[in-house]
Amino acid sequence: MVLKDYGIESEGESDNEYMPPLEDVSDNAYPVGGELLVARRALSAQAKEDDEVQRDNIFHTRCHVNDKVCSMIIDGGSCTNVSSTILVEKLNLTTFKHPKPYKLQWLNDSGEVRVNKQLLVSFSIGRYKDEVTCDVVPMNAGHILLGRPWQFDRHATHDGYTNRYSFVLDKRPITLVPLTPRQVYEDQMWLKKDRDVKQESESSREKESESTKKETKVQKEKEVDERKRERKQVSFYARKSEIKKALFSNQPMNVLLYKEAYFSTNELDSFLPSVVVSLLQDFDEVFPEEMPIGLPPTRGIEHQINFVLGAPIPNRPAYRSNLEETKELQKQVNELMERGYVRESMSPSAVPVLLVPKKDGTWRMCVNCHAINNITIKYRHPIPRLDDMLDELHGSVGFTKIDLKSGYHQIRMKEGDEWKTAFKTKYGLYEWLVMPFGLTNAPSTFMRLMNHVLCAFIGKFVVVYFDDILIYSKNLDEHVEHLKLILGVLRAEKLFANLKKCTFCTDKLVFLGFVVSAQGIEVDEEKVKAIKEWPKPTNVGQVRSFHGLASFYRRFMRDFSSLAAPLTEVIKKNVGFKWGNEQEKAFNLIKEKLTNSPLLALPDFAKAFEIECDASGIGILAVLMQEGRPIALFSEKISGAVLNYPTYDKEMYALVRALETWQHYLWPKEFVIHTDHESLKHLKGQHKLNKQHAKWVEFIETFPYVIKYKKGKENVVADALSRRYVLLSTLNARMLGFDYIKELYVEDSDFGNVFNASEKVAFGKFYRHDGFLFRETKLFVPKSSLRELLVREAHGGGLMGHFRIAKTLDVLHEHFFWPHMKRDVERVCDKCITCRQAKSRVKLHGLYTPLPIPSGPWIDISMDFVLGFPRSKRGRDSIYVVVDRFSKMAHFIPCHKTDDASHIADLFFKEIVRLHGMPKTIVSDREAKFLSYFWKTLWGKLGTKLLFSTTCHPQTDGQTEVVNRTLSALLRAIIQKNLKTWEDCLPHVEFAYNRSVHSATHFSPFEIVYGFNPLTPLDLIPLPVNEHVNLDGKKKAEFVKQIHEKTRQNIERRTEQYANQTNKGRKKVVFEPGDWVWLHMRKERFPVQLRSKLLPRGDSPFQVIERINDNAYKLDLPGEYNISASFNVSDLSPFDVGDDLRTNPFQDGGNDENKGAALRDSLHVPVGPITRARAKRFKEALNGLIQDTWVDSEVLKSKISPHEDQGLINVINTIN
Repeated sequence: MVLKDYGIESEGESDNEYMPPLEDVSDNAYPVGGELLVARRALSAQAKEDDEVQRDNIFHTRCHVNDKVCSMIIDGGSCTNVSSTILVEKLNLTTFKHPKPYKLQWLNDSGEVRVNKQLLVSFSIGRYKDEVTCDVVPMNAGHILLGRPWQFDRHATHDGYTNRYSFVLDKRPITLVPLTPRQVYEDQMWLKKDRDVKQESESSREKESESTKKETKVQKEKEVDERKRERKQVSFYARKSEIKKALFSNQPMNVLLYKEAYFSTNELDSFLPSVVVSLLQDFDEVFPEEMPIGLPPTRGIEHQINFVLGAPIPNRPAYRSNLEETKELQKQVNELMERGYVRESMSPSAVPVLLVPKKDGTWRMCVNCHAINNITIKYRHPIPRLDDMLDELHGSVGFTKIDLKSGYHQIRMKEGDEWKTAFKTKYGLYEWLVMPFGLTNAPSTFMRLMNHVLCAFIGKFVVVYFDDILIYSKNLDEHVEHLKLILGVLRAEKLFANLKKCTFCTDKLVFLGFVVSAQGIEVDEEKVKAIKEWPKPTNVGQVRSFHGLASFYRRFMRDFSSLAAPLTEVIKKNVGFKWGNEQEKAFNLIKEKLTNSPLLALPDFAKAFEIECDASGIGILAVLMQEGRPIALFSEKISGAVLNYPTYDKEMYALVRALETWQHYLWPKEFVIHTDHESLKHLKGQHKLNKQHAKWVEFIETFPYVIKYKKGKENVVADALSRRYVLLSTLNARMLGFDYIKELYVEDSDFGNVFNASEKVAFGKFYRHDGFLFRETKLFVPKSSLRELLVREAHGGGLMGHFRIAKTLDVLHEHFFWPHMKRDVERVCDKCITCRQAKSRVKLHGLYTPLPIPSGPWIDISMDFVLGFPRSKRGRDSIYVVVDRFSKMAHFIPCHKTDDASHIADLFFKEIVRLHGMPKTIVSDREAKFLSYFWKTLWGKLGTKLLFSTTCHPQTDGQTEVVNRTLSALLRAIIQKNLKTWEDCLPHVEFAYNRSVHSATHFSPFEIVYGFNPLTPLDLIPLPVNEHVNLDGKKKAEFVKQIHEKTRQNIERRTEQYANQTNKGRKKVVFEPGDWVWLHMRKERFPVQLRSKLLPRGDSPFQVIERINDNAYKLDLPGEYNISASFNVSDLSPFDVGDDLRTNPFQDGGNDENKGAALRDSLHVPVGPITRARAKRFKEALNGLIQDTWVDSEVLKSKISPHEDQGLINVINTIN
């Protein structure tokens, strides 16, 4: 603030601490600046004055008169309104004759004053504007004094405590706030100083004589020069450190500033709070009128250009231009050179420039960088998504938008890359030193810089989209603090903003084409106006432009895809322009819809979401809501096969597409699905699903949802959380009735005392929760029929599989506790009729040879087929079994016995690779399906090493064989009377198997693979949440790692125990190449003519040609066998050939002539392939020969089929 010698302040004073604000209940008003040459500020660090210090002061304030800041007093003791003669003289105000002249004596100590003039003074304080009639008098206290007449006319009320005047003007309550005593004192000191100087000058002029007149004049000039020199020093030579020193020492200091050097926010003063105006003045260097001359600072991020290796350097000719364009172009180039943005170049690369007209009629110079961009390596720095940024604004009531000035020019080019930006004009070749517009990687570089400098605030109270910075806050105080932080960063980084394009501290603003407010988001009226005034398209390009702009606001339009379908058809490739009634109707309807678009709420992630879906003949629609308010709209035109879907499939497809679109909103928290299609409300209870439905349901089930059916036009949205609680309580009461056991705790003989002792605090490991007694995390079940019910549920109910005692106990131990639980489980399992009918004990035989233990889940797997099932409704008769050798998790896949290798490979990819990826090794029993050329070629291309077991011996793949037996037992236990429904039971069986604890790993397969067990009906009881469910990412990973380590240790221990137990009493037999062995096989392995059940299972001795390992050998088999020549050692037995092959009747060249004596003994059973059954028949034949010697041998031979036993016929011939 500066008071001139006539006591008038300059309008440049805009600090609210010097011009007291006008308090307005409905709209606060603040002082407005005017036009003056200088401005004064009194800088002193003062605390805010309390209202109590107004006790000894009359009302002082400041006002504007003809854009000049003047001092004003309001005094109820004055009987008239008064204006100072100084004010009249300096502002050249018009006066008129006083109708009733009078004399005054109390206002001035210069004696009696006659008042004979009046004037009409127009003044303003902030938004309060008024006119008063004042008497003109020589007054030293101030410029204007308002007395009783003003108070009477305005019905003003004075608050003696706060010293404020209140009144109503134009139906708006107004309160005038006084200056602080310090400010009043400063004003009076300046007035007194100027008055003393004036009086001293007049007095000295009257007293000086003619002899001293010259000397006095010289002295006066010296004094004037000294004052000028002092003012000049204050105005121009005050250092920043001196001002700070005075500020912190509470020392008043007067500073003169040119108006041009003073940051003005006059256009903002009318609506901005004083604290924001003061803040902007403190950061005035962030908002310069012109960009500073010189290069921007190096901030660690500079724009670099990397060319594709070997690409030719472009050199394009300059565009032709007329004389006016050439002058304008060179003028802009010269300006850029003066600023230091470009320089002359010797670059081998060059691209042309051109001028593009602006809206205001001026020209913008643009560099055509296409040639440079074509050979530039692209960098894909992420650009923020608009919808993600808008989602962060929920709950904010204050917004500020800062627009950077010429943002690209505030980033330097990387040193050494300047030549790549060279451009040419008619007068020379130039290159950029700052990042120009038009380069392909410029947006990425700019976003890198903004993310770098504002990384500490992005996502907290700032979103950034290139040069637009949006600050959002919950309240004004918080917003001012946030704004101060951002402006501090911009000042520190020397990033400059365009004040004219900024918006400060508002509850609504336009951001990236949307109007953002505390209520939500809506369309920008300017954009809607452009759409509404869009002329009728006359070609495909115009239709495409309209369609693109309308699509930008599709989230505001319900069923946009269906509405725009006729326009979409027009813009398809190779269709051509067509404009008919349908297109015209769609064109006008979209305009109307956008004009009346709804206000969309911002999502609150602490509340539950709701979805409404619908499908029509040509499109689908979905609405995302919260508390009945729409957040986003989704629509899609359906085409192709979807058009032929039945209504149910279209409704489900609409739901799936909505979940895919909004899954980032829906996955973390349970939500409600509203549907008017009644059959969809049974989505969770469907038992029969086709392939498409199964795929959709599998995706839908990954979300935590509740379906609510809505009849017709009913639109009542329920609270998702309360709905879920009702569902759980109903489920509990109907299934188990847990509430009644609360009454049994007190009377329980075992733990009644524990229940009473844990009423307020925990008793050892026992504590109460919701009236239930828990031992650690396990619910204690008192003596009641509920115990048996729980055992039956864990054994054979729900998703269980009639497992034996140990696995049933494991399931119960996860949730419950009571004494003698094992005894109760044994009693129930022993009495289970289903188990007795379905299960049998099969003891494994053969040498146990374990495979290497895998390192993790689904790295090493085994597979097999279970055949012989009755044909199901879908025509399947086999099960393809795939087992993970580490976690023991299994998948049971129905298939056909006739499926070839290509079908099996397809099943493997669809059911295994889709879920778990590719394994490293696969153990198979080498069925014919696995031996095809296609199968081996397929895995060879994928780089998977197949491990084959020895032919027809399943022990190498013993794990899958055990799973096969378990599968069969579970199916027998679960399947109903109709055996053809076995395929429908497979999901049930697979879940039960993978949910049960495996005896080798001591964990369930589910827990090993996923780190937790899935929910079952037993989990829908009032139990505390498992501590492992709420682990954070790092702890969860550590927990899973510990499970895998324990699993590996348990498998090693179990493998060692099993090997020791199985191999007891077994003798290790080793064969060498060249040895002869007997071969024992199942009947299906023999040639077709030898597969009778009556034929021996052993065959002629064969020679060992290769020893694969101690347990597998390769034999020399005849071609008629058509099987693999590799066998397990347990299928082989040694054979002693001897010196004469004739002693071996089972080899070529041998005979039975030396066996006659032995065969005559009816009790002698020949060695070799003659089994007990054959020996019995052989004895009967010999007895018949001895007793019935009269029977002709031919008749006897005729009774024996040559196909049954040729060897027996040979014996008869020998006897004869």
